[in-house]
Amino acid sequence: MFSIPGEEPPSPSGAEEPSPDAPLAVRMRPAGIDELVGQGHLLGPGSPLRQIVEGRQMMSVILWGPPGSGKTTIANLVARAGDRRFQSMSALNSGVKEVRSAIEEARRNRRTGGPQTILFIDEIHRFTKTQQDSLLGAVEDRTITLLAATTENPYFSVVAPLLSRCVLLTLHELTAEDIAGVVRRAAADPRGLDGEHGLSEEALEHLVRMASGDARKALTALEAAAASASAEGREEISLELVEAALDTAAVRYDRDGDSHYDVASAFIKSMRGSDVDASLHYLARMIVAGEDPRFIARRLIIFASEDIGMADPTALQTAVAASTAVERVGLPEAQINLGHAVVHMATAPKSNAACEGIFAALADVRAGKIGPVPSDLRDSHYSGSKKLGHGTGYKYPHSDPKGVVEQRYAPDAVRGKDYYRPKRHGAEAAIADRLDKLRRIIRGG
Repeated sequence: MFSIPGEEPPSPSGAEEPSPDAPLAVRMRPAGIDELVGQGHLLGPGSPLRQIVEGRQMMSVILWGPPGSGKTTIANLVARAGDRRFQSMSALNSGVKEVRSAIEEARRNRRTGGPQTILFIDEIHRFTKTQQDSLLGAVEDRTITLLAATTENPYFSVVAPLLSRCVLLTLHELTAEDIAGVVRRAAADPRGLDGEHGLSEEALEHLVRMASGDARKALTALEAAAASASAEGREEISLELVEAALDTAAVRYDRDGDSHYDVASAFIKSMRGSDVDASLHYLARMIVAGEDPRFIARRLIIFASEDIGMADPTALQTAVAASTAVERVGLPEAQINLGHAVVHMATAPKSNAACEGIFAALADVRAGKIGPVPSDLRDSHYSGSKKLGHGTGYKYPHSDPKGVVEQRYAPDAVRGKDYYRPKRHGAEAAIADRLDKLRRIIRGG
């Protein structure tokens, strides 16, 4: 499923056939729901998405998904239905006045026996609480059927009363296979390039990689590359033309023999080895090659716990903050946040003790080393628990001046087992000293 350029929502009068000189992404938007690519989880028979697109039932819907995943495309499919009145607005340049005017117009139309009004609001997360509240009554009595689109989590960006009156449909980012299919179809379809130019596999791969799940971006670049091919009299759209269209060199992971996974592996190992310069080099290669920045951010979050752990507890905070920055800021600016995080990861003291600790505990549990929970640790808040001996003998650590007491916590099957073995690096050195004392007190040593 892909979407047309989102700057201008569908026309109030419904979707018209695009002109031959319209942008490629507009010309290639699906003519029907069966042409949608991706989002298979929403396209089953009788699904809410099919019902609203095909007009079998009117229900207010919020479409939540990343850019280019198909929100505006769905709005255009809804607008194509001739038995409904379709009106659209963008939260970027509309306010309460425009919302109330649209509702009043829909109400007048309804009184005169006109068709149901569907109001499409793009980027509804940009509406204030007051602006969103102004929709409640009209959605409640179905003066309008709301179709809203957002790239932000609606549980945080849409007021609860409005969210409860709508069906929430979550759109997933398009896969590489989805993007490749959209590009191939655009190159061959009469509505698109109509087979005027061939498309090399290298060019296709680069388009897919640079699109990062956004079909609109891929189609825009394809159109620019095709225009260059026509101007130069070339029969095939090459990698060189696509690079020029994107104004970005295709630093292919496998151009010099290394694959995507080799570069990612070298990136992790450079940070683990505390070589900050090599780490930044591999980060730059991934960014310039068009790697999804969310993939990089996820690797940093994993690395912070797997390779640094308690040697520098703030590393995980930095990695999570960088991931949040990637989501909120996006490239190119987010490359600064990623660089910040990589410098922190590479220069931090290293310890895999926390990682090894959970793996050792998981191995024991999977091997059946479980055992019953000691009775003095069991829940004693429900009726009858005292008769079972639950909670009897439990010592409250806060009642002791030391804040820690001798007490059996682990089941007998793993009693006395040391899962966490801290190293002597960074902040973990102090933790190691404290842990020895804690274990001696707890275990009665």
